[in-house]
Amino acid sequence: MNPLLEQIQLKTRRHFLRNCGMGLGAGALAQMLSPDAFALDAPKNPLLPRKPHFNSKAKRVIYIHLTGSPPHLDMWDYKPELVKRTDQECPDEFVKGKTFAFTSGTPKLMGTPRTFKQYGKSGMWMSDAIPNFHEHADDLCVIKSMHTDQFNHAPAELFVHTGFSQPGRPSFGAWTTYGLGSENQDLPGYVVLISSGTQPNGGKNSFSAGFIPSVYQGVQCRSKGDPVLYVSNPPGMDRGLRRASLDALRDLNQKASEKIAHPETLTRIAQYELAYRMQTSVPEVMDISKESKKTLEAYGAQVGGASLGKNCLLARRLVEKDVRFVQLFDWGWDFHGTNPKEDIRDGLTKKCATMDKPISALINDLKERGLFDETLIIIGGEFGRTPFREGRTARGKVLGRDHFPDCYTMVMAGGGVKGGHVHGESDELGFSVAKDPVHVHDLQATWMHLLGFDHEQLTYRFQGRDYRLTDVHGHVVKDLIA
Repeated sequence: MNPLLEQIQLKTRRHFLRNCGMGLGAGALAQMLSPDAFALDAPKNPLLPRKPHFNSKAKRVIYIHLTGSPPHLDMWDYKPELVKRTDQECPDEFVKGKTFAFTSGTPKLMGTPRTFKQYGKSGMWMSDAIPNFHEHADDLCVIKSMHTDQFNHAPAELFVHTGFSQPGRPSFGAWTTYGLGSENQDLPGYVVLISSGTQPNGGKNSFSAGFIPSVYQGVQCRSKGDPVLYVSNPPGMDRGLRRASLDALRDLNQKASEKIAHPETLTRIAQYELAYRMQTSVPEVMDISKESKKTLEAYGAQVGGASLGKNCLLARRLVEKDVRFVQLFDWGWDFHGTNPKEDIRDGLTKKCATMDKPISALINDLKERGLFDETLIIIGGEFGRTPFREGRTARGKVLGRDHFPDCYTMVMAGGGVKGGHVHGESDELGFSVAKDPVHVHDLQATWMHLLGFDHEQLTYRFQGRDYRLTDVHGHVVKDLIA
């Protein structure tokens, strides 16, 4: 898949002699008869659709990242024993030798103040903070045994999206478009939408292409104002002149590609052409004004506004147009309890209202349009929250939790996952995984499998070795697959 390596192979003596057939004389004859006999093929669009390693249900992804990480113990993971022991000092064996972001000494245990009940045929436990999810209990696959290596936001976010805690690696979305290409050549294969007014903790590195060609990186679209900055023609340039300019640039880039075969040259050609097509396709798909009043109300979306609700609706519109990967980042899930908005009582109720309603509407919408079974939906943060009160707010009236990497919850739906399924368990106080642990690399391997890839085989060679999303780790968690 790397044209640079292909060109290098063609330049080697062994490769040249092997393909000469009748030797140097035939090569000389071929050169005299056809100057282009040994030229590379014309550069191909790197985003053309490709087949995965094996057939799979999931054809596309909507990944909803709740930036800051929601308090899973107040939403998904019910711990009655922790509730009984609220305000008791945390047993020393749970915190000894461990580092927390904002807590030291001996913290006080804190059971959830939320009300939990069981829902659906599966009897899945969920809290009153996420009422709209209750109706989808039998659609959801809830993993209660997640654990990660990082306890601070940016490294943990990069870890879940790129498999590495430092910038520079390709994101899951980039690997997906690298492996599958895109079904719609008039829209980006990988679209990023951001709500709540703040970029993700990992910045653009959370949706970058890293060291693979940048044509596979996420294209950030704005849900308010012009969808993509600078995609419009500048003053004095009409569409015809822009086309002529792009044709000239394409010809120059093709000559450069034939000579050097650097993958970024192909990226440049593809991105110029895509930008030209996006001038008409992006404004249309990003315009929700033609959606029915009922649909807008279901998502909680407003024409001209910017919200997670609108972005969920845009995600449906994008996958309906065969966009391969849609990444939503929603800021505001860092529930330390340093202010009323971060309180796991009223603060969580208000924040969840902006999330579970539109995601519920998204699931219903995808089902009605026959897209649910082929769309992998992923919901979650970069780590979990502690079973005790956050140290800085331990004596205040606002209830919050610190960062916690050892045990947390992620949720999936559609795309070949097992609905109405709860995987794994945490211990009775929520401090560690008690059953069926799932590491971040394991979850990434499972995502790749759901898309039809052997995660060990989808690789890109860089700096002398083959890289993959899961690095040298991870195994597929088959119990998550329908």
